[in-house]
Amino acid sequence: MLATLQEHLHDREQVEAVVAQVQQGNREIYAWIVGQFQQPLYRYCCRMLGNRQDAEDAVQDILVKAYQSIGTYKKEVSFSAWLYRIAGNHCLNLLRRRRMQERILRLFRPETAAAGAEQFMESRLFNPGLEAALGLLSPEERNILVLRVFEELTFQEMGQILGSSPNALHKRMERIKQKVRSTMKTEEGISWIEPDSIAGTKI
Repeated sequence: MLATLQEHLHDREQVEAVVAQVQQGNREIYAWIVGQFQQPLYRYCCRMLGNRQDAEDAVQDILVKAYQSIGTYKKEVSFSAWLYRIAGNHCLNLLRRRRMQERILRLFRPETAAAGAEQFMESRLFNPGLEAALGLLSPEERNILVLRVFEELTFQEMGQILGSSPNALHKRMERIKQKVRSTMKTEEGISWIEPDSIAGTKI
């Protein structure tokens, strides 16, 4: 089972306390935030961009953007949701600007050595039919799928990041699944991988 986003982070209250210190002028402590979020952001960016070097560069840019605008952060949403919103927008802009359709096709292919459970999960998800289906998804649809399947977020948590209602995201996810199913049947004459077979992920 893949770890959820929350398992990568300390207690929300601790994160919020550190953020408050940064906002009050203790800029050096921002290094703690970098330490907590750098690896989860890297994994997210790898899945969005499909390229290790692009992901490394994106993480640095995202953390700099967050540092520069941290004064505007308000506790109306969690800091992690706010940060992932910045990350999502940054990755979507990269995908649109670079027209990285060939790299999008490699989104779910593991870029680095992964833990056994995660490697198993990605190997189950990746096959030629699914690769073709994912290539037809828009960057926004891909973001929803990554957050739901790989980050294992609830629709409520996704709503904080994407600024949309859980019900609307649930409906979009169903449409994405139908889109992938349809393409896979056309490409390979095979049916969509059933949710129960995907290592218990919340798809």
